[in-house]
Amino acid sequence: MTRKTADVQGRHTIRDVAARAGVSASTVSRVLGGEYPVSAATRSRVMRAVDALDYVADARAKAVAGAGTPTLAFVLDDITGPSFAQMAQGVEREARKMGHLCLVCSTDGDADEQLAFTEMMRAQRAAAVILVGGAHSTPSYEERTARTAHALHSSGSRLVLCGRPPLAEKVPATVIEYDNEGGAHALCAYLLGQGHRRILLLGGAPDNTTLQGRERGYTSAHRAVGIEPDPALRLPGDFTRDSGHRLMRQAIERGLEFSAVFATTDMVAAGALTALHEAGLSVPGDVSLAGYDDIAFTRDLHPPLTTVHVPYEELGRLAVRTALNRDADGGAEHLLLGTHVVVRESTARFTG
Repeated sequence: MTRKTADVQGRHTIRDVAARAGVSASTVSRVLGGEYPVSAATRSRVMRAVDALDYVADARAKAVAGAGTPTLAFVLDDITGPSFAQMAQGVEREARKMGHLCLVCSTDGDADEQLAFTEMMRAQRAAAVILVGGAHSTPSYEERTARTAHALHSSGSRLVLCGRPPLAEKVPATVIEYDNEGGAHALCAYLLGQGHRRILLLGGAPDNTTLQGRERGYTSAHRAVGIEPDPALRLPGDFTRDSGHRLMRQAIERGLEFSAVFATTDMVAAGALTALHEAGLSVPGDVSLAGYDDIAFTRDLHPPLTTVHVPYEELGRLAVRTALNRDADGGAEHLLLGTHVVVRESTARFTG
């Protein structure tokens, strides 16, 4: 009996679903595609028929091929990064809620691969392509990304920049940004207010827009109290734990003088914390340490980390909602979410 049912289900078509639901095949297509308004009652009847006939798997297969359920593409540098994972969770949950499939691509920071995947998603008629995290701040990359935005727009799709600054004026892209520079300014202002005057800026590639925003905040906070930051206290690298560990060891070995560390991500801060402990330095007794992102594990470090909270999951959710509910004219859209400092036990007043 079970085998017979499976055989019959394997032959079901969209017309079978329509007959069972008492609607036309085109109405079933609209419900599964999510591209046209359909009443709640009709949608419910169709989805009951889909479930009863086990037609869902077929609909998903068509979606991967570029038809059926609309697809969203989510492109990020590193799928293992905690902040990226939080944004990906927001994107996936909101996409599922709105009836869209979500495809994820990790590029390992390769700009060419990112743009190639975006072009492939345009060919597959993705409803939107969401680029996540900092971008390469070069004229060539920005020009190519702008061309991609126009190409997606012309095909009825949308480029979404999530957690990165906008492109040139009139580029048809949705920008969902957080106050990157403001968060860095607030954190450094807090450290300066605690009496620290030599704050080590640790990690981040110089051509990355995320680092550039945090560096501007670091600089502006110093200048607001009449201090010009010492260039020797800026050690670039990347945003990983290993980079933080390596750079912190270098700073100690060079004999750099600092009383506080602003790690450009919480992962960098985690590596720096290990290096400080290995050198026999107490946090915050000898050195105050702060990060940026407020990812979950920062509360469990010893000591718990002072950091800047970024609403990453909400960024992902908002990216999907804004891209799919955009105005018909397709112009540029720019939303900015706030950040705030979270003070924990890794920082203290400077008494030296």
